[in-house]
Amino acid sequence: MTTDHFTAIDHAHMAAALRLAARGLYTTQPNPRVGCVIAHGGEVVGSGYHQRAGEAHAEVHALAEAGARSRGATAYVTLEPCAHTGRTGPCADALLRAGIARVVVASEDPFDQVDGRGLARLRAAGVLVQTGLMREAARELNPGFFSRIERGRPFVRIKMACSLDARTALADGSSQWITGPAARADVQHWRARSSAILTGVGTVLQDDPRLDVRIDVAHTSPRRIVLDALLRTPPTARILAATATTMVHCSQQASAESERALREAGAEVVRSDAWSTAVGSAGEARLDPAWLLAGLARVDVNELHVECGARLAGALLAAGLVDELLVYQNASLLGSSARPLFELDSPATMAQRARWQLQDCVSFGDDIRLRLRPQRENVPCLPD
Repeated sequence: MTTDHFTAIDHAHMAAALRLAARGLYTTQPNPRVGCVIAHGGEVVGSGYHQRAGEAHAEVHALAEAGARSRGATAYVTLEPCAHTGRTGPCADALLRAGIARVVVASEDPFDQVDGRGLARLRAAGVLVQTGLMREAARELNPGFFSRIERGRPFVRIKMACSLDARTALADGSSQWITGPAARADVQHWRARSSAILTGVGTVLQDDPRLDVRIDVAHTSPRRIVLDALLRTPPTARILAATATTMVHCSQQASAESERALREAGAEVVRSDAWSTAVGSAGEARLDPAWLLAGLARVDVNELHVECGARLAGALLAAGLVDELLVYQNASLLGSSARPLFELDSPATMAQRARWQLQDCVSFGDDIRLRLRPQRENVPCLPD
């Protein structure tokens, strides 16, 4: 159904449901962020949002608040109510038991155990069901969930910090700090909404980053992933010290002794044959990025936040696997000998250059944050 069939009141209630869903931005993974509003006309009688995986869904919270006033009301839900029993019961059944007369859904749920079944159950029971109101906004709230279910891989976001001349570090690797405190604080929120944070061993050796989340709000700590073919990550690396799991991917050639040391330090070590040793100017091993992303989807990684060097960033871009760039740019110059943003082959012609669309630009003092997504003719992106 098109949005032409929805009233101004419908739009207002769904917008409120989306705002509620956003309150779970840092806590629901791997589940989607979902909000629900229950109303009689313009009067809201119940509202709620999904807070954590394994806990009550948005509809259950809203129905509990509405109580007996749910009967005959309209439920506005940002994602199709589930029709299966997982760690919680079916929300479609809860809506029926409460006597909801009409359900307005922003987006259908592509998850196999839902995928139209919730809507069908409601309709079969005589409930008026309408879909599509503010669908794009609901999908935008959950890009990783939709990517994992529909494309079999996470939504990949690369964060880079650079100078005005697009350099990320001095020739010796010194990079702390290119940007100021406000820009670095903003990065923490992007980490917090992610299921996992990816980096390469070069970044670990050069910067010894923690790659944890440092914000004073409730969040689910993302796991950390290090690509390290020969297990050069020191057992004392700070990335191993935080509470979240750190997964180190290595090749079959990595030493057993290094693996033991990392496991004793708390790392999860994953060996695979998906490495190539004939890639890169120095012949460094490189993990097949498509294989990696497919594996991360299988362990419920929705949004993958990448903070890495030019080589890994370039490999992901060249493979067409980057959905979003966050480029924090400082008003300073590092010069031509400094390190670049990406290692990429140059196009043969200007017509062949990869082009990106600016989504927004935010200022943080002397820094700006550019958020970009690929133009559709260059790299596949999420469907509308």
